[in-house]
Amino acid sequence: MRYLLGFIACSLFVVSTLKAQSPKNSSATDIYHSIEKLNFLGTALYIAAHPDDENTRLISYLSNNVKARTGYLSLTRGDGGQNLIGPELRELLGVLRTQELLAARRVDGGEQFFSRANDFGYSKQPSETLEIWNKEAILGDVVRTIRKFKPDVIINRFDHRTPGSTHGHHTSSAMLSFEAFDLANNANAYPEQLKNTSTWQPKRLFFNTSWWFYGSEEKFKEADKSNMLHMDVGTYYPMLGMSNNEIASLASSQHLCQGFGRLTSRGTEDEYVELLKGDLPNDKSNLFDGIDTSWSRIDGGKAIGEILYDVQENFNFKNPTTHIPALLEAYQLLQKSTDEHWKELKTDEITSIIASISGLYLEASTMSPYTNAGEIVDVQIQALNRSDIDIKLKSLFLNEQSINIDNVVLNNNKSLEKKVKLTIPTTTKFTSPYWLMEKGTLGTYTVTNTELIGKPETPKAFNAIFNIEINGIAIPIVKPVMYKYAKPEKGEIHQPFEIVPEATASFADKVLIFANASSKRIPVTIKAHKDSISGTIELKYESGWQVDKNSQPFTIAKKGDEQIVFFTLSPPATENESSISPIIRLNGNEISKELVTIEYDHVPTQTVLLPSEAKVVRLNIEKAGENIGYIMGAGDEVPTSLEQIGYNVQLIDPTTITKESLQKYDAVVLGIRAYNVIDELKFKQRFILDYAKNGGTVIVQYNTASRWGNQFENIAPFKLEISRDRVTNENSNVEIIAKDHSLVNFPNKIDQADFNGWVQERGLYFPNKWADEFTPVLEMHDEGEDSTKGSLLIAPYGKGNYIYTGLSFFRELPVGVPGAYKLFSNMLSIGKDKVEKKEKIKG
Repeated sequence: MRYLLGFIACSLFVVSTLKAQSPKNSSATDIYHSIEKLNFLGTALYIAAHPDDENTRLISYLSNNVKARTGYLSLTRGDGGQNLIGPELRELLGVLRTQELLAARRVDGGEQFFSRANDFGYSKQPSETLEIWNKEAILGDVVRTIRKFKPDVIINRFDHRTPGSTHGHHTSSAMLSFEAFDLANNANAYPEQLKNTSTWQPKRLFFNTSWWFYGSEEKFKEADKSNMLHMDVGTYYPMLGMSNNEIASLASSQHLCQGFGRLTSRGTEDEYVELLKGDLPNDKSNLFDGIDTSWSRIDGGKAIGEILYDVQENFNFKNPTTHIPALLEAYQLLQKSTDEHWKELKTDEITSIIASISGLYLEASTMSPYTNAGEIVDVQIQALNRSDIDIKLKSLFLNEQSINIDNVVLNNNKSLEKKVKLTIPTTTKFTSPYWLMEKGTLGTYTVTNTELIGKPETPKAFNAIFNIEINGIAIPIVKPVMYKYAKPEKGEIHQPFEIVPEATASFADKVLIFANASSKRIPVTIKAHKDSISGTIELKYESGWQVDKNSQPFTIAKKGDEQIVFFTLSPPATENESSISPIIRLNGNEISKELVTIEYDHVPTQTVLLPSEAKVVRLNIEKAGENIGYIMGAGDEVPTSLEQIGYNVQLIDPTTITKESLQKYDAVVLGIRAYNVIDELKFKQRFILDYAKNGGTVIVQYNTASRWGNQFENIAPFKLEISRDRVTNENSNVEIIAKDHSLVNFPNKIDQADFNGWVQERGLYFPNKWADEFTPVLEMHDEGEDSTKGSLLIAPYGKGNYIYTGLSFFRELPVGVPGAYKLFSNMLSIGKDKVEKKEKIKG
């Protein structure tokens, strides 16, 4: 795995980063904490727009101090963000950030939910956001979550009353929550949802305010707080040996791809929430004041509460098994309740507590991480009772398949282990994130199975149902079938067990640029997910393009092996944008998928099936220069993109930079946020600027000034101040204001058409102040805003040139935007027109 995290953790909340899917081991203290939560029947829902928007301090406080069932509804999966730890962007980044949110919830004790909203990128106004998202659909998702989760209180992270003051997604999340608060109890709103849920009216809606929303701590101190509740969420939990802030810090630090790893905080921490709807509690430190959160709120709950409150009051930390009879009695009474919502939730909780107290360990694991539909796999069953409690394994099912286990007594610490066969039905669907199964729109994912909407991930394909009898009382316990293995350097690891096609195919490059009429030899990698496969593969392509062979045969002997086949692809004579796809024909099936694995130590391994395709672009593009040095920043695919148009790109290790080492390059490019993430650059900056001064070209892509502290007085040779200015509409008008500058004339003539087809945005973090030495090249703006000229700046420096650009080339080049390639080629070629003129004169 690529990144090993070093969290040192303890207690119920902090999960080993290497064992994100491992069985949870509960101490007596953990069990007592679970009983406290069992005896609190209140629910809180926190709502915001993105992963990492959530207030982990408040979520942890509600879950671990108040003991409420606490959820976080993130409207998006953060697909439009950036990735500081790896190459995943867009859909794959959304999968990674989903898992980081789940990792955070495993730490702070919350639950996780999502809508179908796609994070399409930064939006300045909620009106734009809600139009792109399809407001009615996403509002319906918020209503659905409220109806299913049934929160007593809802807390918005952002203020619905201040459009335009923050990210449009932020304000939209609050606006939708504000509207859904009442719609959830309206049977005429989204009536189709009521087939599987019921109306629900939350009691209170709050806004999680702070001094930040008031502009300063002084202004907030003077603000009217009569409609606010105040909580000190910095409380210390002696039984856990941790404070709430420590738990919250560890939770937020799971958002590693966004650079949220942070120091642990401790001590008093004030949180304020402003009442928006509902009644104001008398106790202004208690969100649930006046709401019945006891067992008495449900049918038959009073008798259950009498039993469970006594267990909590007289909990035996030395021998918790003494409470098994009482817990079993409460379990039986709960099964008679007519309140299906609470019965289901509390049945799961009591079952988990009983299993923990008895040391009952149940597992179903495979020897392989994946298989195919129609196959038969070995599943290792383990059942272990680590107590003197009378426990029997009455029967076992793998989904609906009955396993030959009948009424086996589980003696204390005597493990039952049995290898069984699991037949995978031929109708079993492939495993992949459910929201990526079908093509969505720019703003909304398509999910045809409405029962999946809101879930954080696709339910596990196969489960083991252990029908246990404890002291004569039958209790079913469900465990997912997992893949378990060990690595010598990491120990035991659990990851999901997946169903995949027999073979998949992929291109090494997702965009193929044809800079001239020459053909290219295209490698296609076929990967086998089954032993002994033979079939054919062909390329699907569109009119104007030509392929040398209609199809090619392949044979792969071993599961996991790969074979590379080559097709020669010829482009049309004129500029063209199209796509190609590999089609595998195998055993009468047609497969056009690629398998992507996302593997980091802080989240479970993810298997993602995506349509296998590559964009092909025929360009009429010119370039000057050959050798490019590239200093990677936060991670991008620009170097690979530049190689597509014929540049020789070498990645530069910043520690090796000297005055002499840069001289071999025609240009040196710094990747996105390089100055934010590479400390070494503060020692190497003088060599980079000297390189430009002595005749080189330095191109710096966007950075965020607030993220590098005081280590750089200035990243440019002249005054340059970076702002938060950005142009978020990828279709916004662009005016070329330096029409005669070689940057827009050599070697490619840049015009308005070259700004067509851009994706997600024009650019971000544009400078707003610069020295006279800089020439602004472009002017652009979002609707209703003043124009900005800071997207592309160039200054001669000594014998060379320095270019700073906030244009989002890191998004445009990997998806094959022709105009972006031409403009970047011109930046790399700056100054070469003068060299060509001199050579012509000499000639």
